Amino acid sequence: MDVALIGLGKMGANLALNLRDHGHRVVGFDLNNDARKQLQKEDIETCSTIEDQLHSLKGKKVVWMMLPSGTPTEDTINILLEKLSSGDILIEAGNSNFKDSIRRAKKVHEKGICYLDVGTSGGISGARNGACLMIGGDKEAYDYMEQVFKAISVEKGCLYAGKSGSGHFMKMVHNGIEYGMMQAIGEGFHLMQESEFEYDLEKVAENWNHGSVIRGWLMEIMQDKFTDSPCLEKYQGIVEASGEAKWTVETALEMEVPTPVIALSLMMRNRSKEDDSFSCKVVAALRNGFGGHAYVETK
Repeated sequence: MDVALIGLGKMGANLALNLRDHGHRVVGFDLNNDARKQLQKEDIETCSTIEDQLHSLKGKKVVWMMLPSGTPTEDTINILLEKLSSGDILIEAGNSNFKDSIRRAKKVHEKGICYLDVGTSGGISGARNGACLMIGGDKEAYDYMEQVFKAISVEKGCLYAGKSGSGHFMKMVHNGIEYGMMQAIGEGFHLMQESEFEYDLEKVAENWNHGSVIRGWLMEIMQDKFTDSPCLEKYQGIVEASGEAKWTVETALEMEVPTPVIALSLMMRNRSKEDDSFSCKVVAALRNGFGGHAYVETK
């Protein structure tokens, strides 16, 4: 299948390689010329304009966007609506607000174009080797793309969630849970570090990741980070909030569903800009570990 991929950042570029490895022809586009050149080195076609990218596709056009939420996604969709035809498929796989996805689906449908909102988890390594996909939107479009989605996902890591908006709603809640889990890990290691005992935190993480209830990928990342930086001395405890947890808390308030852990973890992200705590160093290291997020280095 031919796939036009728009957005060749960390996630988009690795997704392109994943698709290519599973036998699909990928044609990439990014406003950043360096991003295009980097993907060309991997023998993946790129174009300098969306027009050229779309013209290069054969048959039904499938456009897969991996762009930041807000204006970049909105502007690109508006451009595509003037260039795609009825029956083409538009996949929006960035971290967009589910309310925007519902609104965009209606606008896209007016042109007869199919729309899928795809929550994508697994970080950079997932995009490259097997993602977790949460998919909402047109069932007919999903059925057409199902084998592609399953091929680039881990086993049982592809779910058709339902109507438009359901994929991004699910990813929003996922990221809210992620915030709470990371904050708990950070606070736990902070307590260990401040205790009277001389713990080797790398060994603690290794132990907890073998048979304990809290074992998992985040603990694996934490072990790697402590191996590289035993006291996380290279990290400042400044942690940015991406917006997903804020949307989760706002939605929970609208629905009158209590989410105190997620809400407090979001507040701690904001507090991190005022207090360079060890728990925030842990969260900064975790974010860098799974998503390649930039962190502030200690000077």
